[in-house]
Amino acid sequence: MAWRRVYALLLLCIIRLLPMVGNEQGEAIQAGVQQPVELPNTDMTGLLEKVDEMDPILEETEPVLEESDFSWGALLFAPLEQWHFWVVAVGLALLVALCLGLWRRTRAPDSGDERDRSVTITEEEDKESEDDFYAEERLGREKIRRSARSLACRRQEVETVVGNVLGVLQERLSHSFFLVPQAAIGVGSAFEGWSPCGPDAVFRLLVPLKPSRGHAFQLELGPAGDTAAKHRVRVDLACTCSKEARGEEAMLCFVHQPYEALERDQDSGLLCQLCTGRYLDAQKIARWFQELVSSAWEEMGLGRRYRLRVLPSRRSCKLELTGASGRSVVVELLFGVQRGESDLFLSSQAPEAIFTPGIMWTESSAVAEAKFFSHVARQALPDSLHLQCLQLLTGSLGGTVLSSYTFKTAMMHLLNLCPGTSVPFTLQLQDVMDYLRSCLEEKRLHHFVFGNECLPEAIVLPPATQPAEPVNLFQCLVEDPEAHAKALREFQELQGRLTGLLLFGA
Repeated sequence: MAWRRVYALLLLCIIRLLPMVGNEQGEAIQAGVQQPVELPNTDMTGLLEKVDEMDPILEETEPVLEESDFSWGALLFAPLEQWHFWVVAVGLALLVALCLGLWRRTRAPDSGDERDRSVTITEEEDKESEDDFYAEERLGREKIRRSARSLACRRQEVETVVGNVLGVLQERLSHSFFLVPQAAIGVGSAFEGWSPCGPDAVFRLLVPLKPSRGHAFQLELGPAGDTAAKHRVRVDLACTCSKEARGEEAMLCFVHQPYEALERDQDSGLLCQLCTGRYLDAQKIARWFQELVSSAWEEMGLGRRYRLRVLPSRRSCKLELTGASGRSVVVELLFGVQRGESDLFLSSQAPEAIFTPGIMWTESSAVAEAKFFSHVARQALPDSLHLQCLQLLTGSLGGTVLSSYTFKTAMMHLLNLCPGTSVPFTLQLQDVMDYLRSCLEEKRLHHFVFGNECLPEAIVLPPATQPAEPVNLFQCLVEDPEAHAKALREFQELQGRLTGLLLFGA
């Protein structure tokens, strides 16, 4: 800044001096023009002699000569009168050189300062970028937390409504010869605390079914660890004579009474209406249950609080509940038959893309998995982010071949190894992705329940569910190389989408 001030003063001096120099030059030139003198064309020696002879005369005419000398000086030395200009010009040049040198000297350390300043600015920009990154990450996590809180409120609301409906049905069916529904068990992502669909989640509950009086279930299971719909539930008649002998409510025994008496006095609605042959039919049960829910809804007077619409479903009871605010909730009631006293059920749910006969049931570990997430919630630290991590991962799948159940399985394996640790959000995301990448490369992802010998004690399983070889969920990739290559490509695309979400907001 100092050299700029010097430069400004220098310009001011130039502006002030130029008019003065111009005036002096003009006066000198004018004087020379007004005193013209003709020089004799003689040689220098004769001129000097004449000057010596004329000394007396010069003395007498001194004023005239002085005036003549002034004329000669004005004429001959008028250019020299410009010395003011040259002095100023030389001075200006020196000052400019001085300022330039001063500027260069001050500029040299400034360049280092500029470099330091540039480094500082770059560091500040990196810090701001890092702060923006973590701010976006916190914003994304807060969005997921809000979604989780909304999910929890709706879950509680759904549990209350379904519990009331099932209470009415249990009272109505407890003395019939149909199936008796038990208390519903929330399963799936909405009841585990995460959901890829967020506010549009479907709330699934498993309704265990018990046989009515005089009936018993016999499970005909397929290969051990096979979760496909290859299992059946046979309905057998049970003797009730011992109950009559103990003074319980009298009823005809389906085993020891003549068929004609049974047909005349009481009918086994379970066998006649809900079975195909001797096997439970999931499709018949679904239609029967949908009608029961519609009638119970009107009986309970719930129509004043919610508008009920039964949605089409072949193997479950799917309901849409709309409140006074216009907000809708979709509830799906699945049917299940428990395997002994364990946490495994034969479920009516079956793959949608494949036609499944009504008498075929799927072995489900959904209840055991829900219990595992409850177990982790009790063991994990308060700031554990595994549910938010799982929701972000599954919500970013798009159209990939990797299902939400694949990511859920990977997460459960990692949580089973260290359920009580608190890992930063991004690191936990990366841990799941790294684990899944290795599983894809090896074409092997073990089912979490079937074949897992390291489950928490809270999960109860039958001994037969511990086969020698764990169930590989990626067996289809082993059998189809093209599917494996596609899965790897889509995994890389998913990795890129997750990076974008973390950098620019979830």
